[in-house]
Amino acid sequence: MDENIWERIREERLSLARMLAPLTAEQWATPSLCAEWTVRDVVAHLAMTPAGEPRPWPMAVALVRARGHLWCAGRDVARDYARRPTAELVASLERSADSRRKPLFVNDANILLDLVVHGQDVAVPLGVDRPVPAAAAAFTLERIWSMGWPFHARRRLAGVRFRAAPETPAGWAAGEGPEVRGTPAALALLMTGRTAAALPMLHGPGVARLADRLDVRREPRAG
Repeated sequence: MDENIWERIREERLSLARMLAPLTAEQWATPSLCAEWTVRDVVAHLAMTPAGEPRPWPMAVALVRARGHLWCAGRDVARDYARRPTAELVASLERSADSRRKPLFVNDANILLDLVVHGQDVAVPLGVDRPVPAAAAAFTLERIWSMGWPFHARRRLAGVRFRAAPETPAGWAAGEGPEVRGTPAALALLMTGRTAAALPMLHGPGVARLADRLDVRREPRAG
């Protein structure tokens, strides 16, 4: 990745730490937009990456215990890491803001995506407005749209035209069909499967088509 993306990663880690610092114990225990993950679990997941966690052996053990189910293994290692004090998790994000360290199986291109989407997973249930900075928004939306597994956004959301609010350089857009407009945060949530949370934030003639087609009862899994 280029230096600009690493700078966006740094900014997201620092701004997330600022948002988290004043939270109460009750807020840390709030269910996030990721099924079976609390705010604490999500933050632990984000703090693990620049710490180079999980290491291969603990992850292998978790995979065996989860019978090869990658999502369940990831949930379990995040919950284990989340046993740390809240102040330590926040301080870890601050200390590691410039870190380029990561587990062996993490793709560099997904680090910023992870921070942006999981930042919304935490902020939305807490009722906190967390706008996505323009450069981070453009990179994140394009990355999600171009990916296959685990989101398959281009295939799953075919038939509408997405257009981001003017936070993104030149206004990010993708797809063909009736228009669906929204902030980069709302579009990122929709494209990564946070359907029930995202739909009320979207506008345009394509929203009704999406609502009819997508199963809003399905809760997303952390990715």
